[in-house]
Amino acid sequence: MLYGREGEQAALDGLLDGARAGRSGVLLLRGEAGIGKTALLDDAVARAGESFRVIRAAGVEYEAELPYAGLSLLLAPGLDRLDALPGPQRRALEAAFGLSDGSNSDGSTSGGGLPGAGRADRLLVGLATLGLLAELASERPLLCVVDDVQWLDRASLDALLLAARRLQAEGVALLLAVRTGGPNGPGDGPAERPLGLPERQVTGLSEADATRLLTRRVGPDLPAAVRDRLLAEAAGNPLALTELPVATGARTPAPGGLPLTSRLLIAFHGQVTGLPAATQTLLLVAATEESGALDVVLPAAAALGVTAEHLTPAEESGLVTVTADRRIAFRHPLLRSAILQRAPHHQKVTAHRAVARSLPDGDRRTWHLALAATGPDAALADALERTAVRAERRGGHGGAAAYERAARLTPNRDSATRRLVLAAEAATEEGELARAEVLADEAAGRTDDVLAHALLDQVRATAHFWRGAYPTAHRLLLDAAGTDIDPMHAARMLLQAFHAAWYAGEEPVVAVLDRLAVLPLADDDPLAPLARHLPAAVLPALGRPAGPLPPVREAVEAARRAGAESPVDLVQLCGATLVLGRDEETAELAAELVAEARAKGTVGVMPTLQFFLAEAELFHGRHRDAELTATEGLGLARDTGQHQWVSQLTALLACLAALDGRTDRCAELAAASLATTGPRTAAPAAGQAWVQWALALLDLGQGRAGDAADRLHALTTGPYRHHISATRAVPDLVEAAVRLGTPERAAEPYERFARWTAAADRPWAEALRLRCQALLGPDELAEAAYLEALSRYGTAHRPFEQARTALLYGEWLRRTRRRTDARPHLRAALETFERLGAHPWAARARTELSATGTPAPTPATPAGTPQSPLTPQELQIARLAAQGLTNRDIAAQLFLSPRTVAHHLYKAYPKLNITSRTELTTVL
Repeated sequence: MLYGREGEQAALDGLLDGARAGRSGVLLLRGEAGIGKTALLDDAVARAGESFRVIRAAGVEYEAELPYAGLSLLLAPGLDRLDALPGPQRRALEAAFGLSDGSNSDGSTSGGGLPGAGRADRLLVGLATLGLLAELASERPLLCVVDDVQWLDRASLDALLLAARRLQAEGVALLLAVRTGGPNGPGDGPAERPLGLPERQVTGLSEADATRLLTRRVGPDLPAAVRDRLLAEAAGNPLALTELPVATGARTPAPGGLPLTSRLLIAFHGQVTGLPAATQTLLLVAATEESGALDVVLPAAAALGVTAEHLTPAEESGLVTVTADRRIAFRHPLLRSAILQRAPHHQKVTAHRAVARSLPDGDRRTWHLALAATGPDAALADALERTAVRAERRGGHGGAAAYERAARLTPNRDSATRRLVLAAEAATEEGELARAEVLADEAAGRTDDVLAHALLDQVRATAHFWRGAYPTAHRLLLDAAGTDIDPMHAARMLLQAFHAAWYAGEEPVVAVLDRLAVLPLADDDPLAPLARHLPAAVLPALGRPAGPLPPVREAVEAARRAGAESPVDLVQLCGATLVLGRDEETAELAAELVAEARAKGTVGVMPTLQFFLAEAELFHGRHRDAELTATEGLGLARDTGQHQWVSQLTALLACLAALDGRTDRCAELAAASLATTGPRTAAPAAGQAWVQWALALLDLGQGRAGDAADRLHALTTGPYRHHISATRAVPDLVEAAVRLGTPERAAEPYERFARWTAAADRPWAEALRLRCQALLGPDELAEAAYLEALSRYGTAHRPFEQARTALLYGEWLRRTRRRTDARPHLRAALETFERLGAHPWAARARTELSATGTPAPTPATPAGTPQSPLTPQELQIARLAAQGLTNRDIAAQLFLSPRTVAHHLYKAYPKLNITSRTELTTVL
């Protein structure tokens, strides 16, 4: 019976009721040790009853460095359903659980050529977790319970969090509990940081409920002084109310002066100390073994002279029970901690060694041997390195810890240093930046090897980059690449330096590209085509000389012939083609690589690719397509913690909202983008340039030319003036400045833009330059410039920019009293704006058309109304369904569950006024 938990139980009932109705839900319980989280989890299982399928697991302190240890225990009941998952997801989960090596059918892995090459995509494991949970809920609702999340290994936690965020209509209730306030596992653990899930703080019982619980525990005749002291000491903590009376005999005051958790540990110490020595040994082995599996615990205990009969006193005292699946379960997780804490070091070493000998060969055996090691051990160090390699291939965290432990056990100094370098690199991959820097500093002090120092500088640079110190990251990488190292290593460092330089300023970009252009890479190096294409694509856009720029397709095919990992090694080519206006190449290549990433399961690169694809779609006037692409990319970026792309994609969506006049939505997205900087980052948000353009477009569309000019002038003359959004924003600055009567404000940006259009050599780019020229004057040349600009769109499909040019030309014609000539241009502009849903510009065109004496048609939809009644995800699913794909096919493509796909289609039909799937082709 639970006292005083009516609110929590109501929340649990709501979660379970939703799952019964086919809706998925998540709830995280937070609270101190002993506050009743586990009791609430047990209560939820009881309330679920036979109508639910229940799977359950808990984090274990000793397994916090073993990748996917918790997840494999949780999902073990569903492994017979792996074949129901899409191939890449199935392979990723099999690799994560050590059931395969994670190779695709062609022998490649789902990783790539970025840091972490060849490693299973962590996102894919999370998506596979979502898929398996959905499969387990296919016949009846599923209750998934995870306790002690603070000790869950990082890889398992990441996978569960991703699945939790994507649960929608599967009938899954995910219930988690995390301990706060005390030792909570490794590093920046989940106990102290928000996890982005719905959560409820479990607090102490009221005095009345605490009194009821205490009375049930010790009876009603407890002396008042003792009762009051126990109530005060327990502070409403249920475990304290049940355990402290046992420790004190319920007749004397509990020991004060210590934190409550410490007093509870002392209470458990006392209960364990009263047991026979052999029973204490068996409990230590069970606490050491993590899972409590009798098949492992009993042989390990037998090696120490202890038999199964010695478990009886612990069972009789209620400290442990043996579950139906033959596991020893402790009454409370703190009891396990107390047993481990009270044991002398030599006893813990002996227990780890005994457990290791009872385990089959594998990572768990290696870890227990490592915890039992008391000095250097070359063979064990080698085994730990193999464990680290497997952890990396499985895409999980834990490689850094294994490499570091291997280094500590390595007798040979050079080998130990090499492993420290690997540990530093792995810590960077795992996002443990402070740990990576400490390991890098230690390794650097132990070696004079040039390559080792270059790799360690790369580790430091990565840490600086993710903290937003872009100039420092750029300098470290440039210096590292300039040392006497292999050109292949130097190329990867320079490509990473280009990324840092992009946010550091124009000159750092030029410095990197100049170095990359002369790097002596062999023709058969997979990075050679990229290293040659990047300078040729970017330097001319910055007004610098460069070699000829062949079509990007040639670079792609050359890279693939040389063995480049696709799509990962080809991502930067998509961005590079945009810099010099090769938008059509970006659209084609990015769409191809996104499809390839879907098929291979290389999901981690998709936000980057989708950002570039959405840019290209926007520039081509395909605003709805851009919104769909960016919305999906944003979801994936959030799921993977890619803060840079969260900021960029959110800002791009703000730009789209500005174009169709959704004022509040634009402001909301702009603020969200600027607030997205990632942990421990002081630098401006990555999407800052796009945000400024978005807000300026909103101002310009609503007639606030002064505000627009201020934003655009800062953007096009500031440190990010070389960014794609800043370059493309120059025509807007020209328009705003001319409307204000201050064309000189746009003079310098226009001169740069004119040089850029000449280098780009694209009809649409020249059309934009001619439009700027027409605005800037002289007035007698304006008409010729407008007409020439409009003619350039005959070979370039840019409907939005063509309509804006027609609008400006029509306005000019009306001002020169040529109303009849103005009408066809204004009418064409209005039709295009309305088709694109560009409401602010449609309103301007309508006003201008009315001013010519021709009544403008009434707008079909009010400003700010979306083009489609469907949400982006509903429209994306409906389009795929219209192509004939099944729900399972769509789910695999969009990384959803089939039931979620069906749910969205069910909601889409009435919005489209249809009743069946077959009608989708007609309405879409």
